[in-house]
Amino acid sequence: MSIVTVQLGQCGNQIGFEVFDALFSDSHCPQGLCSKRENEAYQASCKERFFSEEEHGVPIARAVLVDMEPKVINQTLSKAAQSGRWKYGQHSCFCQKQGSGNNWAYGYSVHGPRHEESIMNLIQKEVEKCDSLSGFFIIMSMAGGTGSGLGAFITRNLQDQYSNSLKMNHIIWPYGTGEVIVQNYNSILTLSHLYRSSDALLVHENDALHKICAKLMNIKQISFRDINQVLAHQLGSVFQPTYSEEGSSHYRRNPLGIDWQVRPPLSGAPTLGKMSANKNLHFNTSLANLVILRGKEVHSADLGGFKDPALYTSWLEPDNAFNMWKTQRAFNKYEKSAALVSNSQFLVKPLDMIVGKAWNMFASKAYIHQYTKFGIEEEDFLDSFTLLEQVVASYRNL
Repeated sequence: MSIVTVQLGQCGNQIGFEVFDALFSDSHCPQGLCSKRENEAYQASCKERFFSEEEHGVPIARAVLVDMEPKVINQTLSKAAQSGRWKYGQHSCFCQKQGSGNNWAYGYSVHGPRHEESIMNLIQKEVEKCDSLSGFFIIMSMAGGTGSGLGAFITRNLQDQYSNSLKMNHIIWPYGTGEVIVQNYNSILTLSHLYRSSDALLVHENDALHKICAKLMNIKQISFRDINQVLAHQLGSVFQPTYSEEGSSHYRRNPLGIDWQVRPPLSGAPTLGKMSANKNLHFNTSLANLVILRGKEVHSADLGGFKDPALYTSWLEPDNAFNMWKTQRAFNKYEKSAALVSNSQFLVKPLDMIVGKAWNMFASKAYIHQYTKFGIEEEDFLDSFTLLEQVVASYRNL
């Protein structure tokens, strides 16, 4: 089952490169923790998911690169080609020399419709190379202009044209003290549109990634590449194949390994009683948790704590809300590694903060004209506020 990756804007293209590089490095890393046969199955599964046919012995990433300026795309293509290990396809990028700035509306209402046919044709070409398409992995920021506005537009188009294929958006949550003055507007518009058209949102916060680089890795001068490599490692450890059952050498073939409930009900589930809304929260209540273990001693790991009913909302049984995947095949050069993917209340506070900041700007009509001149009306903002406030309320009531 193959995945087509869509890299959007400067952020999406730089992260996309690091993700493919991490996936390739891991799949070609000699492992002593599993048999040769198992390692070969692992490599074949990775290649089928993320890379297409080889050109002169070099695998080609299943990816479409989109940006409104050629500089970042050219740098990304060049870095991949210079690695000599893998590369992007010759016709897997699209660029337009005029910049879209940081205006979400320009990316969504102008660039999107203007270049819709060209971009969707490139995506279609990648889809046609897949023996069996399982889904799309869309990498984008949500605070800028190109990645967020154009990303939301493309995701909506993918939903229309490939309704039966998984659409997962990987979005980068902006720094709390960002440099883009309208980043909160861009963020609420992005999130509300993706909520309607994406199947799953996988979120990483810039502030959390920065903290990992500073406190856990002791990096003094933290660059975006440092942050992106941390991101790529985390994504790779989630997306690489795992055993479908304990002791099996057959690796999972499902799309991105995502098979849990990804959204809370907008209006609240009928079984959500008043008690659940009033309970004291000492931790983040979850809808679902997935733990992925790789490497040494995975089968003896005790994960019983993740089945504690107190971790989950009252209308879900832990057996239905918790998944565990494991493989003795280590990830990259690490003897042991664990990854947790959680659909929980973790983002309630940062989401509520972004909505609040955007609302304060909207109430004073700040910068609204920059959006209305490209067709985004005040009603569109109000719809976004209403939707996201309902999402916050639904998660709080878990």
